[in-house]
Amino acid sequence: MKHLIIYAHPNAHSLNAHFRQAVVEHLSANGHEVEVRDLYQLNFNPVLSLADMEGQRQGSVSEDVKNEQRYIDWADCITFVFPIWWTGLPAILKGYIDRVFSYGFAYRYDQGIQKGLLTGKQAVIINTHGKSQTEYRDIGMDTALSLTSDRGIFLYCGFEVKRHFFFDKADRADADTVAQWTEHILEAFR
Repeated sequence: MKHLIIYAHPNAHSLNAHFRQAVVEHLSANGHEVEVRDLYQLNFNPVLSLADMEGQRQGSVSEDVKNEQRYIDWADCITFVFPIWWTGLPAILKGYIDRVFSYGFAYRYDQGIQKGLLTGKQAVIINTHGKSQTEYRDIGMDTALSLTSDRGIFLYCGFEVKRHFFFDKADRADADTVAQWTEHILEAFR
């Protein structure tokens, strides 16, 4: 299987980096093809410009976007690894979605009906956040996060969301907890 990992965290020693590396090693050891797109390392430009918008309407995207779309076309499963910041995606990943998941590539409208164009692809989402699950559940943020990313982005574009992991109090997790979380993640790829 062809796996693409889209990674969005600036710290190469973060918990997110640990999860990314664990997934890469597990998939590679099990004979899968793996590509990683580290958005910070790539210095990906997340700003959706007027030129981008006009190009999308005409079915034309810039070369950097076209390159990322080739990786998405190639992949059977795309794993997104990122922290929840301010109850959402890091800006660099939000901009990646804005620019790369463009009209005509990730979705379109047929006679006014929205159609996801990335069908046949699986998505695994790995998120860390500082709040507890209880705090997020009490204010409805757990539901909101699933709606805005799973439904509002991934299902909208045609992905099958295989798993969505939320790891809470991630900035205070001990080694045993991290090992358990890592094992849960790897089970999704078995």
